[in-house]
Order: sequence, then C-alpha cells, then structure tokens
Amino acid sequence: MTEKEMLQKNIEDFSRVQDWMQLAEKDSDVYKAMRRRYIELKVILTASGINLSELDIIKE
Repeated sequence: MTEKEMLQKNIEDFSRVQDWMQLAEKDSDVYKAMRRRYIELKVILTASGINLSELDIIKE
C-alpha cells in the first residue's frame, strides 16, 4: 500500500469513526472505544501533515 493510499484509508476511517461516535451515547463503552481510535487517527493524520480543521466534526 502506498503512502497516499494509507492516508486516504486513514482519512476515511477518521470520518467513519466520527459518524459512529455521533450515534453512540457518550458514556457508553462503545463510544469510549471509538474515541480511542478517533484519537489514534487524529494523531496519525496530524503527524502526516493533514489539516483536520475541515474533517474534525467531533473536536475532542
């Protein structure tokens, strides 16, 4: 997988996780698990130089 493909996959995963987070109760174990993945993806994308200002709808 090329770097571009990996970035695209991570951006798509970041968007998908945020959609799911909006559907879950904030105090649920499911939300907490998704939040961990959200933070991981946010770190990966930020370190890759991706500007998340338009993509990050959760903003945690």
